[in-house]
Amino acid sequence: MREITVPPLVSTPPIGGLADSVFDRAGEEPGEAAFGRKGTDGAWQDVTAAAFRDEVLALAKGLLAEGVRFGDRVAVMSRTRYEWTLFDFALWSIGAQPVPLYPTASPDQVCWILRDAGVTACVVEHEDHAMTIGSVIDRLPELTRLWQLDAGAVEELGAAGARVGDDVVERHRMALTPSTPATVVYTSGTTGRPKGCVLTHANFMAEADNVVRRYEHVFRSRPGDEAATLLFLPLAHVFGRMVQVAAVRGRVKLGHQPQLTSAALLPDLRAFRPTFVLAVPYVLEKIFALARRAAEAEGRAAPFERAVDVAVRYAEAVEQRAFGRGAGPGPALRLRHQVFDRLVYAKVREALGGRVRHAMSGGSAMDRRLGLFYAGAGVTVLEGYGLTETTGAATANPPERPRFGSVGQPVPGTTVRIAGDGEVWLRGGQVFAGYLGDGRATGAVLQEGWFATGDLGRLDEDGYLSITGRKKEILVTSGGKSLSPVLLEERVRAHPLVAHCVVVGNDRPYVAALVTLDEEAVAHWLHMRGGPAPGTVPGTGTGTAYGHGSAYGHGPGLLQDTELVRDSGLEAEIRRAVVAANTLVSQAESIRTFRILKARFTEEDGLLTPSLKLRRKAIEVAYAREVDALYRGQPRGGIGDTGAARDGGGIGGNRGITGMQ
Repeated sequence: MREITVPPLVSTPPIGGLADSVFDRAGEEPGEAAFGRKGTDGAWQDVTAAAFRDEVLALAKGLLAEGVRFGDRVAVMSRTRYEWTLFDFALWSIGAQPVPLYPTASPDQVCWILRDAGVTACVVEHEDHAMTIGSVIDRLPELTRLWQLDAGAVEELGAAGARVGDDVVERHRMALTPSTPATVVYTSGTTGRPKGCVLTHANFMAEADNVVRRYEHVFRSRPGDEAATLLFLPLAHVFGRMVQVAAVRGRVKLGHQPQLTSAALLPDLRAFRPTFVLAVPYVLEKIFALARRAAEAEGRAAPFERAVDVAVRYAEAVEQRAFGRGAGPGPALRLRHQVFDRLVYAKVREALGGRVRHAMSGGSAMDRRLGLFYAGAGVTVLEGYGLTETTGAATANPPERPRFGSVGQPVPGTTVRIAGDGEVWLRGGQVFAGYLGDGRATGAVLQEGWFATGDLGRLDEDGYLSITGRKKEILVTSGGKSLSPVLLEERVRAHPLVAHCVVVGNDRPYVAALVTLDEEAVAHWLHMRGGPAPGTVPGTGTGTAYGHGSAYGHGPGLLQDTELVRDSGLEAEIRRAVVAANTLVSQAESIRTFRILKARFTEEDGLLTPSLKLRRKAIEVAYAREVDALYRGQPRGGIGDTGAARDGGGIGGNRGITGMQ
């Protein structure tokens, strides 16, 4: 199949903007709980639709009083929190355009975005963010106003707008049309400077309204339940912004959680008790890893693995039945599944708050086996695909017939085409208006309504899309073999000890890999082998939002121990992961050797984007010496037993995969 179209379920309104839904909802259901907000005492309290409308109106008047005008761009630099949503809808009420900044952005990144977007005012979360802005303020002559959330920005602006009439905001709101730019969201910048994607009010309406209509029945655990979701995705990312808009337009109670660490997130999931969640695979991987570690610590590793196997086989049987290729789970499998549901699966569901039966995942690829496990455990994860340029999801798995390992079918109102070279092209109401001030870049990807994504993919006979790689990331070995590294990297990364895997081999005689480790997983692995307890290893500290940190901080710690990284048992674990990955490809495409790195890839080092994507060129430059060492000798033969090579040495062993420390 080369092209598939799914017609829209909802038409974009001919008039109005995104803020209208706030005022409409308050007028129709003023007492309805629109948000859950965590108080200083840790308890969650409801914010009604009318109360939120009043806060949006007061803030909008304050922004007008402080000189923000229709069409102005105002940056927001913060973690995910209630006030960000408040500012978004207040700015949209007066026709201004929020420009999101990642809270971890460097001064150089901040300066580039603020200058490129012509930002005139900025909202920051705390003093550190204010200092980041202050360090580049001399290069930003258009930036004249700065407000700080933790210093009372909302109250300050509310007081400033006390004398502005409600009708002034109303006139601004009525002047909006769906084609008005709503926001400028900058791309991750994996291959260069981030580009500003101009997304209109119509883009968000087309995306959110069709997704809500198509998936509304999965937002609730049971019919009649209040629909609620806890947003822990970064609002600086388009996925988080789309969730926010869809929740308001779809009348789903929305809570905010700023810290994407298990210690902060899991208690709030239990307290807020969402009925569905939207996540990146990282979160689902972490919850699964925590469950596995808990079982191992209790001496129940073998039963847990049996439970995983039963869940996967059960979900596969259900999947095959849905596609008419099997009879579904047999009696013996159903019985074992019921036993493990009480012993294991219920605990996984409880970790998500107890009421979640569906989740939507995007941002990066999720391992098929992980998706099957969650489905077998009673939480169906619907994987989707989209980009900043498509205002979030362009495809998603249908809840009644998901195909795990794929990114699903087009969301309503979207057409997917596979071009002659395998590139995925998209068309629909959610496709962006273009890159801000960059006609050449816009013309390179937008042609007659089609957006050329740069991703490679295929459509199966049922119209399900699978992403197979990026055009710019295709490796060509010196022997002329072309391959996409993504499949290999994802399979290696599925091993619980692996944090990242980067496949190299461009203009080289064979394919090799750099591997980084998950510190928490390694600490647990050591403990289970009789090493120090996880909480007592060197370098302990606190993690950071969106998974950038771990329980071991950012400084020298566990993985800086050279002897540990050279551990033969650890190397054997990683070798098993590489061997498993190699079963997916031909021998010429397989990883012949790898190196375990002591350091991690971080955004702070410029090796990951804010959305945790690999900056491949930067990694290869930063680890040029390590990459060169992978090619000082050549493996003789295929996969097999091998000794371990050391720094400065050739590739050890007689044949096969070698771990180079």
